[in-house]
Amino acid sequence: MKSSRTVIFILLSIISFPLRAGDGFCGLKNTSFQAGEEITFKVMYAVVGAHIGAGEVTFSTTLETLNNKPVYHMVGDGKTYPFYDKIFKVRDRYESYVDTATLQPLKFIRNVYEGGYKKYENVTFNKATNTAITNEGVYKIPDCIQDVLSAIFYARNINFDNYKPGDKIPFSIFLSNEKFDMYIRYQGKEIMKTKYGKFRTIKFKPLLIKGTLFEGGEKMTVWVSDDPNHIPVRIESPITVGSIKVDMIGYKNLRHQLSSLVSLR
Repeated sequence: MKSSRTVIFILLSIISFPLRAGDGFCGLKNTSFQAGEEITFKVMYAVVGAHIGAGEVTFSTTLETLNNKPVYHMVGDGKTYPFYDKIFKVRDRYESYVDTATLQPLKFIRNVYEGGYKKYENVTFNKATNTAITNEGVYKIPDCIQDVLSAIFYARNINFDNYKPGDKIPFSIFLSNEKFDMYIRYQGKEIMKTKYGKFRTIKFKPLLIKGTLFEGGEKMTVWVSDDPNHIPVRIESPITVGSIKVDMIGYKNLRHQLSSLVSLR
């Protein structure tokens, strides 16, 4: 597990319904989340069928002001448990400042420590010039591009009733001074039992870029709540050695009732 794209990073970057400019998704209004929301996930690593809790990730949202504009300040904090720190210590923090009117990111900060690897990234999105200004240069970007954290919240507003199983939904994100074009494949709806409880869910498979931790292709599966909140409740994927499982284990201040919850465990 020497790659900078650790379990924590992958969770932050793909447990979403991401989007791309030009596909009819620009201008979505927020109907799924609110300031004050907080959701926690447990990351489990499995070898020979045994799942070991490796760490947790928490997403939170507050209402603030940036350059005289009201913004959602979104934060994703990921860290391994103390006993797992001896194996592969992770302390990751992702922040996104998003215009409340357009749900477009205005600023993105990535500050990570992953098994000795350190990375700091500070990006300002200039929508007037379609550029991303980073601590390493200025880069051209398309309209409506998202960062890996803002995409999670923006895409929760998609109405999946407009799609059928097998449909692809493309998306673009800006990360590490690059634009990445990928997609998710909608799989339909399914009842899923997790560490928290049993849910009615929306199921999909994201296309992954091959790396040292994850194999490329559509081998990861994600389930999100089939209700107006659209929060991830389970993620499963094989990795180079073993597999991972990520479950939602707690939440606060959801905008809507978690009506997809059929029963507690």
